[in-house]
Amino acid sequence: MFSFAQKRYWYFLITLIILIPGIVSLAVNGLKPSIDFTGGAALELRFEKPVFPSEVRDVFVDAGYTDTSATNVGDDKTVLIRMKQVDEETKAQLVKKVEERFGPVTELYFRSVGPSVGKEVTRSAFTAIGFTALAIVAFILLAFRKVPNAFRYGVCAVVAIAQNILVVTGLFSILGAVLGWEVDALFLTALLTVIGFSVQDIIVVFDRIRENIPRRRGEDYETIVNRSVLETLHRSLATQLNAMFVLLALLLFGGATIKQFVLVMLVGMLSETYASLFTAVPLLVVWEKGEIGGFFRRLFRGRPATA
Repeated sequence: MFSFAQKRYWYFLITLIILIPGIVSLAVNGLKPSIDFTGGAALELRFEKPVFPSEVRDVFVDAGYTDTSATNVGDDKTVLIRMKQVDEETKAQLVKKVEERFGPVTELYFRSVGPSVGKEVTRSAFTAIGFTALAIVAFILLAFRKVPNAFRYGVCAVVAIAQNILVVTGLFSILGAVLGWEVDALFLTALLTVIGFSVQDIIVVFDRIRENIPRRRGEDYETIVNRSVLETLHRSLATQLNAMFVLLALLLFGGATIKQFVLVMLVGMLSETYASLFTAVPLLVVWEKGEIGGFFRRLFRGRPATA
């Protein structure tokens, strides 16, 4: 039988290599928040001929909105303008000024969010993620209450989920710095969905370990974990790959407006498939075998672990 858990320290090293670029980018660049979090207005206009975003921005700057930004979306005829909060009447006046300079335009999207709403969304986002983590630990404690050290299963699941969040937010920090991608309410929705999928995949593996512990009383814990992972591997990969194929099709052929949402989902599902097998389970083995202290000595001092 393939010894899955035996290579656990290699998995931790690979995980660290995956996380470092995103963590560095988050520390240096942070995330680029959209108006959903900061407040402001977003206006998307489609022109009949190609335009330069800088020339569109000049119209708004001349009207007194000096902190306006403008970028092309999808093609060189569509421009997304971001500015401070404006009402409908002011927006209509600005669009009229744009038409006077560039000809007829089609308004594709407009949204204005006040600063108080942005702060409320930010507070709700952190509350939702914190509540989700607590709910996961509570659920696993309840579901695994007959298994020794049930708390460890919950903590390992939360660590794997935190890894998923770091991977996705780190990637978006890099894309925000390189491509100007912003984190909006849709990003938060996708992130919470990824967290939900992460729990599902981890529970499948943990549940099989829970079932095998009383059935395989003569085997050591590492062998039971190996057996459980191999028994659930086919189901986990089949379920995840089906969903990933759909997301990949949407990413390639879907509209530009959902591209960021789909990318969060796709990267999140890839990450949670990896994390459930190569983070949550190996970490559980390390903890159950009392190797936590040795693990940190290996990590920071390069010394071999002692039992």
